[in-house]
Amino acid sequence: MKTTKFNIENLIRPTIKALKPYSSARDEFQGNSDAMVFLDANENPFENGVNRYPDPQQGSLKQILSEIKNIDTKNILLGNGSDEVLDLIFRAFCEPNKDNIIILPPTYGMYSVLANINAIGIKKVQLSNSFQPQVEAILDAVDDHSKILFLCSPNNPTGNSFSSQSIEKLLNKFNGIVAIDEAYIDFSEETSWIDRLEEFPNLIVTQTLSKAYGMAGIRLGMCYASAKIISVLNSIKPPYNVNELTQQKAIQQLSIKGLAKSQIHNILKERTNLISELESVSFISKIYPSDANFVLVKVDDAAKRYDQLINKGIVIRNRTTQPGCENCVRLTVGTPEENKILINTLKSI
Repeated sequence: MKTTKFNIENLIRPTIKALKPYSSARDEFQGNSDAMVFLDANENPFENGVNRYPDPQQGSLKQILSEIKNIDTKNILLGNGSDEVLDLIFRAFCEPNKDNIIILPPTYGMYSVLANINAIGIKKVQLSNSFQPQVEAILDAVDDHSKILFLCSPNNPTGNSFSSQSIEKLLNKFNGIVAIDEAYIDFSEETSWIDRLEEFPNLIVTQTLSKAYGMAGIRLGMCYASAKIISVLNSIKPPYNVNELTQQKAIQQLSIKGLAKSQIHNILKERTNLISELESVSFISKIYPSDANFVLVKVDDAAKRYDQLINKGIVIRNRTTQPGCENCVRLTVGTPEENKILINTLKSI
């Protein structure tokens, strides 16, 4: 039971409430496009597959996602990568030079970047030594201008999932938007918070096709929330924010039954093998638990080991500057061949 009286209307920026959304030519048309003559959008009329503007609401793609995620299409917003989705959330709910967000370092760097771009204050409450949210400290940091709390679970760069009890308490106690970034949820045994959207009107869940679904190159991010929140975000998104090629490729890949499940299975198997091999690398002192497709490890000298691997043609991420991640590097789980090269190189340097 919620202990705060959440009202989405109190969070929407006044300028956004007063905004009359741009209506594109295709927004005004509903029906069977095959039988229509389109002379409305000043397009080149000669067919080549991409001469027409894409569906501004991505209807066919949303329908597939609706079936996969078991959620109504009215609760889905799609963006040009998750970064666009996150930026829309900032612009809908945070007043520049007035409001602030709360983030939990170490975490995904774009939350801070987008806050700075949008002139939004940043409050940082570091994760515990076990990389879990410090609930009471987070709630103590909240003020009247705290609009969004960002939770990345499974977390990047640490790889662990946050306690469901902690997340639930924050959803109940924080009288603002709680945005849970689930970019890596498909690699975790934890249940997606999409299943609980109806319980929490202040919940936004973001996901991506860039990780488990193997489509980083097409840039498609997903946002799941109440119909009201989705409506607000739709009112400010660019009219054709997801291009035709992205929509076509996403539909094509998502229609291949079992593809993602098979690849996730293989990545998780390789993650287990990789962790097992890392245990015998002399300069690795700690391997952190992972619910993602990467592993965070503590080494003797992160900068030195990073440079050594670069010189051998292997690119990893040095996370030593992140709070709580001193001398840590992040290793993505690759193919069996790539992982073998990594392990052999680590053992030889």
